[in-house]
Amino acid sequence: MELGIYSFGDVQRDPATGRLGSTADAQRNLLEAIRVADQVGLDYFGIGEHHTRQMPASAAATVLAGAATITDNIRLGSSVTVLSTDDPVRVFQQFATLDAISGGRAEITAGRGSSIESFPLFGYALEDYDALYEEKLALLMQLNDLGEDEPISWRGRFRAPLTDAVVVPRPDAGRLPLWRATGGSPSSSMRAGQQGLPLAYGIIGGQPARFAGLADLYRTAARRAGHPEERIKVAVANLGFVHEDGQRARDLWFTHWGNMMAALAPTRGWRGPDRRVYDRDTAPDGAFFVGNAEEVAARIVALHRDLGHVRQIFQIDIGHLPQADFLRSVELLGTEVKPLVDAELGTKVPA
Repeated sequence: MELGIYSFGDVQRDPATGRLGSTADAQRNLLEAIRVADQVGLDYFGIGEHHTRQMPASAAATVLAGAATITDNIRLGSSVTVLSTDDPVRVFQQFATLDAISGGRAEITAGRGSSIESFPLFGYALEDYDALYEEKLALLMQLNDLGEDEPISWRGRFRAPLTDAVVVPRPDAGRLPLWRATGGSPSSSMRAGQQGLPLAYGIIGGQPARFAGLADLYRTAARRAGHPEERIKVAVANLGFVHEDGQRARDLWFTHWGNMMAALAPTRGWRGPDRRVYDRDTAPDGAFFVGNAEEVAARIVALHRDLGHVRQIFQIDIGHLPQADFLRSVELLGTEVKPLVDAELGTKVPA
Protein backbone atom coordinates (compact mmCIF):
# COMPACT_ATOMS: atom_id res chain seq x y z
CA MET A 1 0.00 0.00 0.00
CA GLU A 2 1.34 3.41 -1.00
CA LEU A 3 0.48 6.45 1.14
CA GLY A 4 0.66 10.06 0.12
CA ILE A 5 -0.74 13.57 -0.06
CA TYR A 6 -2.56 15.69 -2.59
CA SER A 7 -3.09 19.44 -2.46
CA PHE A 8 -4.57 22.34 -4.38
CA GLY A 9 -2.20 24.83 -2.77
CA ASP A 10 -4.27 26.19 0.11
CA VAL A 11 -3.67 29.88 0.83
CA GLN A 12 -2.84 30.84 4.42
CA ARG A 13 -4.82 33.41 6.42
CA ASP A 14 -3.20 35.66 9.03
CA PRO A 15 -4.92 34.74 12.33
CA ALA A 16 -4.33 38.23 13.75
CA THR A 17 -5.63 40.33 10.85
CA GLY A 18 -7.80 37.84 8.97
CA ARG A 19 -6.12 38.81 5.71
CA LEU A 20 -5.40 36.17 3.09
CA GLY A 21 -1.75 35.44 2.36
CA SER A 22 -0.27 35.52 -1.09
CA THR A 23 -0.83 32.95 -3.81
CA ALA A 24 2.94 32.95 -4.39
CA ASP A 25 3.52 31.85 -0.79
CA ALA A 26 1.07 29.00 -1.38
CA GLN A 27 3.37 27.61 -4.09
CA ARG A 28 6.39 27.83 -1.80
CA ASN A 29 4.44 26.12 0.97
CA LEU A 30 3.75 23.25 -1.43
CA LEU A 31 7.47 22.79 -2.04
CA GLU A 32 8.10 22.67 1.71
CA ALA A 33 5.36 20.07 2.20
CA ILE A 34 6.67 17.88 -0.62
CA ARG A 35 10.17 18.00 0.85
CA VAL A 36 8.85 16.90 4.26
CA ALA A 37 6.72 14.15 2.69
CA ASP A 38 9.82 12.77 0.99
CA GLN A 39 11.88 12.96 4.18
CA VAL A 40 9.33 11.00 6.23
CA GLY A 41 9.02 8.23 3.64
CA LEU A 42 5.68 8.90 1.99
CA ASP A 43 5.26 7.41 -1.47
CA TYR A 44 3.39 10.03 -3.48
CA PHE A 45 2.61 13.74 -3.63
CA GLY A 46 0.01 14.99 -6.10
CA ILE A 47 -0.94 18.55 -6.98
CA GLY A 48 -4.47 19.09 -8.21
CA GLU A 49 -5.48 21.85 -10.61
CA HIS A 50 -7.51 24.85 -9.48
CA HIS A 51 -7.54 28.47 -10.57
CA THR A 52 -9.00 30.31 -7.56
CA ARG A 53 -7.77 32.81 -4.98
CA GLN A 54 -8.25 30.22 -2.23
CA MET A 55 -6.68 27.30 -4.14
CA PRO A 56 -4.22 28.65 -6.72
CA ALA A 57 -2.26 25.51 -7.71
CA SER A 58 -2.74 26.04 -11.43
CA ALA A 59 0.58 24.73 -12.80
CA ALA A 60 1.28 21.38 -11.17
CA ALA A 61 4.12 20.29 -13.45
CA THR A 62 6.08 23.47 -12.71
CA VAL A 63 5.83 23.10 -8.93
CA LEU A 64 6.59 19.38 -9.14
CA ALA A 65 9.67 20.03 -11.26
CA GLY A 66 10.91 22.33 -8.52
CA ALA A 67 10.14 19.64 -5.97
CA ALA A 68 12.07 17.08 -8.00
CA THR A 69 15.28 18.99 -7.31
CA ILE A 70 14.86 18.86 -3.50
CA THR A 71 13.53 15.29 -3.11
CA ASP A 72 14.96 11.84 -3.73
CA ASN A 73 12.33 9.12 -3.68
CA ILE A 74 8.74 10.36 -3.58
CA ARG A 75 6.64 9.97 -6.73
CA LEU A 76 5.34 13.26 -8.13
CA GLY A 77 2.09 13.60 -10.03
CA SER A 78 -1.05 15.54 -10.80
CA SER A 79 -4.20 15.01 -8.76
CA VAL A 80 -5.79 15.88 -11.17
CA THR A 81 -4.89 17.49 -14.47
CA VAL A 82 -8.14 18.97 -15.83
CA LEU A 83 -7.57 17.50 -19.24
CA SER A 84 -10.80 18.81 -20.76
CA THR A 85 -9.39 22.35 -20.85
CA ASP A 86 -5.72 21.56 -21.46
CA ASP A 87 -3.70 20.45 -24.48
CA PRO A 88 -2.69 16.77 -24.29
CA VAL A 89 0.51 17.44 -26.22
CA ARG A 90 1.65 20.07 -23.71
CA VAL A 91 0.55 17.95 -20.75
CA PHE A 92 2.61 15.04 -22.02
CA GLN A 93 5.65 17.23 -22.71
CA GLN A 94 5.50 18.87 -19.29
CA PHE A 95 5.26 15.61 -17.39
CA ALA A 96 7.84 13.87 -19.56
CA THR A 97 10.16 16.76 -18.71
CA LEU A 98 9.31 16.33 -15.03
CA ASP A 99 10.05 12.63 -15.42
CA ALA A 100 13.52 13.41 -16.78
CA ILE A 101 14.31 15.92 -14.04
CA SER A 102 13.03 13.62 -11.27
CA GLY A 103 14.74 10.46 -12.50
CA GLY A 104 11.54 8.66 -13.50
CA ARG A 105 9.19 9.70 -10.68
CA ALA A 106 6.49 11.52 -12.69
CA GLU A 107 2.85 10.48 -13.10
CA ILE A 108 -0.29 11.97 -14.64
CA THR A 109 -3.78 11.63 -13.22
CA ALA A 110 -6.19 12.97 -15.83
CA GLY A 111 -9.77 13.94 -15.02
CA ARG A 112 -12.65 16.22 -15.84
CA GLY A 113 -12.19 18.14 -12.60
CA SER A 114 -14.79 18.80 -9.92
CA SER A 115 -14.85 22.55 -10.61
CA ILE A 116 -15.40 24.47 -13.83
CA GLU A 117 -13.33 27.65 -13.46
CA SER A 118 -10.90 26.50 -16.16
CA PHE A 119 -13.64 26.42 -18.84
CA PRO A 120 -14.19 30.19 -19.15
CA LEU A 121 -10.53 30.83 -18.35
CA PHE A 122 -9.35 28.89 -21.41
CA GLY A 123 -12.36 29.42 -23.64
CA TYR A 124 -14.12 26.04 -23.60
CA ALA A 125 -17.86 25.39 -23.58
CA LEU A 126 -19.41 23.47 -20.71
CA GLU A 127 -21.75 21.65 -23.08
CA ASP A 128 -18.64 19.88 -24.42
CA TYR A 129 -17.61 18.76 -20.90
CA ASP A 130 -17.62 15.00 -21.55
CA ALA A 131 -16.66 15.02 -25.23
CA LEU A 132 -13.61 17.20 -24.57
CA TYR A 133 -12.34 14.85 -21.90
CA GLU A 134 -12.78 11.62 -23.81
CA GLU A 135 -11.17 12.96 -26.99
CA LYS A 136 -8.22 14.50 -25.18
CA LEU A 137 -7.66 11.45 -22.99
CA ALA A 138 -7.59 9.23 -26.08
CA LEU A 139 -4.94 11.50 -27.61
CA LEU A 140 -2.89 11.56 -24.40
CA MET A 141 -2.96 7.76 -24.29
CA GLN A 142 -1.79 7.59 -27.90
CA LEU A 143 1.04 10.03 -27.19
CA ASN A 144 2.07 8.00 -24.15
CA ASP A 145 2.36 4.81 -26.20
CA LEU A 146 4.67 6.24 -28.90
CA GLY A 147 8.19 4.97 -29.37
CA GLU A 148 11.26 7.20 -28.97
CA ASP A 149 11.41 8.31 -32.61
CA GLU A 150 7.82 7.55 -33.60
CA PRO A 151 5.77 10.43 -35.08
CA ILE A 152 2.05 10.83 -34.57
CA SER A 153 -0.74 11.75 -36.99
CA TRP A 154 -4.10 12.52 -35.43
CA ARG A 155 -7.32 14.39 -36.13
CA GLY A 156 -10.12 15.28 -33.73
CA ARG A 157 -12.91 17.74 -33.07
CA PHE A 158 -11.39 20.10 -30.51
CA ARG A 159 -7.71 20.41 -31.39
CA ALA A 160 -5.70 21.21 -34.50
CA PRO A 161 -4.68 18.01 -36.33
CA LEU A 162 -1.24 16.47 -36.01
CA THR A 163 0.61 15.27 -39.11
CA ASP A 164 3.76 13.23 -38.58
CA ALA A 165 4.43 15.27 -35.46
CA VAL A 166 7.35 14.45 -33.17
CA VAL A 167 6.46 14.97 -29.52
CA VAL A 168 9.47 15.21 -27.21
CA PRO A 169 10.94 14.55 -24.71
CA ARG A 170 10.17 10.88 -24.16
CA PRO A 171 10.28 9.19 -20.73
CA ASP A 172 13.27 6.94 -20.08
CA ALA A 173 10.92 4.08 -19.18
CA GLY A 174 9.09 4.48 -22.50
CA ARG A 175 5.78 5.69 -21.07
CA LEU A 176 4.44 7.60 -18.08
CA PRO A 177 2.12 6.14 -15.45
CA LEU A 178 -1.25 7.54 -16.57
CA TRP A 179 -4.30 7.26 -14.29
CA ARG A 180 -7.94 8.03 -15.06
CA ALA A 181 -9.68 9.99 -12.28
CA THR A 182 -13.36 9.75 -11.41
CA GLY A 183 -15.70 10.80 -8.64
CA GLY A 184 -17.50 7.46 -8.77
CA SER A 185 -19.37 7.16 -12.04
CA PRO A 186 -20.05 3.53 -13.09
CA SER A 187 -19.49 4.48 -16.73
CA SER A 188 -16.08 6.00 -15.92
CA SER A 189 -15.11 2.88 -13.96
CA MET A 190 -16.04 0.66 -16.90
CA ARG A 191 -14.35 2.96 -19.40
CA ALA A 192 -11.09 2.99 -17.41
CA GLY A 193 -11.14 -0.80 -17.34
CA GLN A 194 -11.75 -1.04 -21.07
CA GLN A 195 -8.89 1.40 -21.70
CA GLY A 196 -6.52 -0.49 -19.40
CA LEU A 197 -5.82 2.59 -17.27
CA PRO A 198 -5.25 2.57 -13.51
CA LEU A 199 -8.21 4.24 -11.80
CA ALA A 200 -8.18 6.95 -9.09
CA TYR A 201 -11.36 7.53 -7.09
CA GLY A 202 -11.91 10.91 -5.44
CA ILE A 203 -14.16 10.30 -2.44
CA ILE A 204 -15.18 13.59 -0.82
CA GLY A 205 -18.35 12.48 1.00
CA GLY A 206 -20.54 9.54 1.95
CA GLN A 207 -19.23 6.07 2.72
CA PRO A 208 -16.05 5.00 0.89
CA ALA A 209 -16.92 1.31 1.19
CA ARG A 210 -19.72 1.82 -1.34
CA PHE A 211 -17.01 2.18 -4.00
CA ALA A 212 -16.21 -1.53 -3.67
CA GLY A 213 -18.78 -2.42 -6.32
CA LEU A 214 -17.37 0.20 -8.68
CA ALA A 215 -13.84 -1.14 -8.18
CA ASP A 216 -15.11 -4.64 -8.99
CA LEU A 217 -16.84 -3.29 -12.10
CA TYR A 218 -13.57 -1.65 -13.18
CA ARG A 219 -11.49 -4.79 -12.66
CA THR A 220 -14.02 -6.97 -14.48
CA ALA A 221 -14.04 -4.61 -17.48
CA ALA A 222 -10.24 -4.50 -17.58
CA ARG A 223 -9.84 -8.26 -17.44
CA ARG A 224 -12.50 -8.84 -20.07
CA ALA A 225 -10.61 -6.43 -22.32
CA GLY A 226 -7.46 -8.50 -21.82
CA HIS A 227 -5.31 -5.90 -20.06
CA PRO A 228 -2.34 -7.10 -17.98
CA GLU A 229 -2.81 -7.29 -14.22
CA GLU A 230 -0.01 -4.81 -13.53
CA ARG A 231 -2.12 -2.05 -15.13
CA ILE A 232 -5.29 -2.89 -13.20
CA LYS A 233 -4.85 -0.70 -10.12
CA VAL A 234 -7.08 1.43 -7.91
CA ALA A 235 -6.07 4.52 -5.93
CA VAL A 236 -8.28 6.43 -3.49
CA ALA A 237 -8.18 10.12 -2.55
CA ASN A 238 -9.94 11.35 0.62
CA LEU A 239 -9.82 14.37 2.85
CA GLY A 240 -7.91 13.68 6.04
CA PHE A 241 -5.90 15.04 8.96
CA VAL A 242 -3.64 13.33 11.51
CA HIS A 243 -2.90 14.66 15.00
CA GLU A 244 -1.47 13.16 18.18
CA ASP A 245 -4.92 13.33 19.78
CA GLY A 246 -7.90 12.01 17.83
CA GLN A 247 -10.59 14.27 19.30
CA ARG A 248 -8.32 17.29 19.05
CA ALA A 249 -7.79 16.41 15.38
CA ARG A 250 -11.54 16.38 14.72
CA ASP A 251 -12.19 19.62 16.60
CA LEU A 252 -9.27 21.52 15.06
CA TRP A 253 -9.86 20.37 11.50
CA PHE A 254 -13.61 21.14 11.70
CA THR A 255 -12.78 24.85 11.73
CA HIS A 256 -10.81 24.58 8.50
CA TRP A 257 -13.31 22.24 6.84
CA GLY A 258 -15.93 24.83 7.73
CA ASN A 259 -13.86 27.59 6.15
CA MET A 260 -13.62 25.59 2.94
CA MET A 261 -17.33 24.79 2.87
CA ALA A 262 -18.26 28.43 3.47
CA ALA A 263 -15.98 29.55 0.63
CA LEU A 264 -17.24 26.95 -1.86
CA ALA A 265 -20.95 26.94 -0.99
CA PRO A 266 -21.93 29.98 -3.13
CA THR A 267 -20.36 28.59 -6.33
CA ARG A 268 -21.03 24.88 -5.81
CA GLY A 269 -24.57 25.06 -4.47
CA TRP A 270 -23.47 23.34 -1.27
CA ARG A 271 -24.77 23.94 2.23
CA GLY A 272 -22.58 25.84 4.62
CA PRO A 273 -20.63 24.06 7.37
CA ASP A 274 -22.72 21.72 9.53
CA ARG A 275 -21.13 19.89 12.48
CA ARG A 276 -23.58 17.00 12.14
CA VAL A 277 -22.52 16.42 8.55
CA TYR A 278 -18.88 16.72 9.57
CA ASP A 279 -19.28 14.24 12.43
CA ARG A 280 -20.94 11.79 10.06
CA ASP A 281 -18.09 12.07 7.57
CA THR A 282 -15.38 11.72 10.24
CA ALA A 283 -17.05 8.62 11.71
CA PRO A 284 -15.26 5.28 11.18
CA ASP A 285 -17.24 4.56 7.99
CA GLY A 286 -17.15 8.13 6.66
CA ALA A 287 -15.14 9.83 3.91
CA PHE A 288 -12.89 12.01 6.09
CA PHE A 289 -9.90 10.21 7.65
CA VAL A 290 -9.43 12.46 10.67
CA GLY A 291 -7.93 11.28 13.94
CA ASN A 292 -4.78 9.98 15.57
CA ALA A 293 -2.34 7.67 13.81
CA GLU A 294 -3.95 4.46 15.06
CA GLU A 295 -7.43 5.58 14.01
CA VAL A 296 -6.36 6.67 10.53
CA ALA A 297 -4.25 3.56 9.94
CA ALA A 298 -7.10 1.28 10.98
CA ARG A 299 -9.44 3.03 8.55
CA ILE A 300 -6.97 2.72 5.66
CA VAL A 301 -6.60 -1.00 6.32
CA ALA A 302 -10.39 -1.47 6.56
CA LEU A 303 -10.97 0.38 3.27
CA HIS A 304 -8.25 -1.65 1.59
CA ARG A 305 -10.09 -4.82 2.55
CA ASP A 306 -13.21 -3.46 0.83
CA LEU A 307 -11.61 -1.93 -2.28
CA GLY A 308 -8.22 -3.64 -2.65
CA HIS A 309 -6.66 -0.30 -3.55
CA VAL A 310 -2.89 0.09 -3.89
CA ARG A 311 -2.58 3.80 -3.06
CA GLN A 312 -4.27 6.03 -0.46
CA ILE A 313 -3.75 9.79 -0.56
CA PHE A 314 -5.15 12.62 1.56
CA GLN A 315 -5.94 16.29 1.12
CA ILE A 316 -4.95 17.82 4.44
CA ASP A 317 -4.41 21.53 3.80
CA ILE A 318 -7.90 22.99 3.51
CA GLY A 319 -9.58 26.14 4.77
CA HIS A 320 -6.37 27.99 5.65
CA LEU A 321 -4.98 25.24 7.88
CA PRO A 322 -1.74 26.70 9.30
CA GLN A 323 1.34 25.42 7.51
CA ALA A 324 2.81 24.10 10.76
CA ASP A 325 -0.27 21.92 11.35
CA PHE A 326 -0.15 20.72 7.74
CA LEU A 327 3.51 19.74 8.00
CA ARG A 328 3.01 18.00 11.34
CA SER A 329 0.15 15.97 9.87
CA VAL A 330 2.35 15.01 6.90
CA GLU A 331 5.08 13.97 9.31
CA LEU A 332 2.71 11.80 11.38
CA LEU A 333 1.31 10.18 8.23
CA GLY A 334 4.83 9.10 7.26
CA THR A 335 6.35 8.25 10.63
CA GLU A 336 3.36 6.76 12.50
CA VAL A 337 0.50 5.90 10.13
CA LYS A 338 2.59 4.33 7.37
CA PRO A 339 4.44 1.84 9.65
CA LEU A 340 1.10 0.68 11.08
CA VAL A 341 -0.40 0.20 7.60
CA ASP A 342 2.74 -1.54 6.36
CA ALA A 343 2.62 -3.92 9.31
CA GLU A 344 -0.90 -4.96 8.29
CA LEU A 345 -0.68 -4.84 4.50
CA GLY A 346 3.01 -4.95 3.62
CA THR A 347 5.20 -2.31 2.04
CA LYS A 348 4.80 -1.13 -1.51
CA VAL A 349 6.48 -2.86 -4.42
CA PRO A 350 9.27 -0.56 -5.68
CA ALA A 351 8.32 1.33 -8.84
